[in-house]
Amino acid sequence: MTVTDTNSPHRGTAPRLYERVFAILAREIRSGQLDDRVRLTETALATRFGISRAPVRQALAALAKEGLVERLEGRGYLVSSPPSCAIANPAGSEWTEALATRPSWEKIYEEVVDEIIPRTAFSGWRVNESELARFHGVSRTVAREVMARLQQRGIVRKEGHSRWYAPALTPDHINDFYEMREVLEPAALTKAMPHVKREQIASLADNLRSAIARATVLEGAELDQLEADLHVDLLDACPNKEMLQAIRFYHSLLVAHSFLYRWTPALYETEPFLPEHLAIAEQLEAGNTKRAASALKHHLRASRKRAIARIDAVACTAHPDPLPYLIRDSDP
Repeated sequence: MTVTDTNSPHRGTAPRLYERVFAILAREIRSGQLDDRVRLTETALATRFGISRAPVRQALAALAKEGLVERLEGRGYLVSSPPSCAIANPAGSEWTEALATRPSWEKIYEEVVDEIIPRTAFSGWRVNESELARFHGVSRTVAREVMARLQQRGIVRKEGHSRWYAPALTPDHINDFYEMREVLEPAALTKAMPHVKREQIASLADNLRSAIARATVLEGAELDQLEADLHVDLLDACPNKEMLQAIRFYHSLLVAHSFLYRWTPALYETEPFLPEHLAIAEQLEAGNTKRAASALKHHLRASRKRAIARIDAVACTAHPDPLPYLIRDSDP
């Protein structure tokens, strides 16, 4: 489900960081607190909320989709919606306070993900924890917590001598991850369905039909959300928590997709996963869980090949800047 309700962007769990930023800004725009034609930038908003730019970027993309801001090429966004009546629910102010008091590691986590994941298309990397702390201006304790969170998501591993390592997204590595997803996700979907409301399935299908109708203009943030609607939000209803924990570990490639969408738009005129997701959703709408699980397995097999093709394309064309806390695996 895409974020459209500023009063309640929850999906049964605590809202994600970008959803909280989205809700606060949407409320301020609609109430007139942010004047029409005010310019918003990632850097200024990240400073305001004390977070990294990655969730701010997602929030601004969601605001643009709602027509509340307009993108200025290379210069941020302009507030573009006239104020409407005040919003009764004060969630925005509550979330502003929550943002100010959230854990320190969360302030840089998304930005570190954005820095590491694209570079794994080129090589494996050793991660220097001290340099990471220095680069982002945080304590060694905060840097260690960030690395522990990355380890939980399968983005980094801990190797000999307690050194952190981000493995390269090689074809073998991708094949291993997708092979595990093909085993786990269809099983989790089958277990989840007795606990999923029909309204959630209908929303999933409707969002996909809407996205397919606008497939040529979809941006990375919306594609990320459409991926999460199926592979994260729907599967979260699975009552087997050990299975869910394993699935989350193998979802590190969903994080990789975020940058792959941005770097390889020319590979496909429209995103091939959209009709595949819709085929799964329509089987669920019809009550055919077994066929939906089979369609999910087919989708993951197709996605495996596309992920390898995208990473090959990025490795041939992109040249990210060096970072002081990342040491290429081939370096001495």
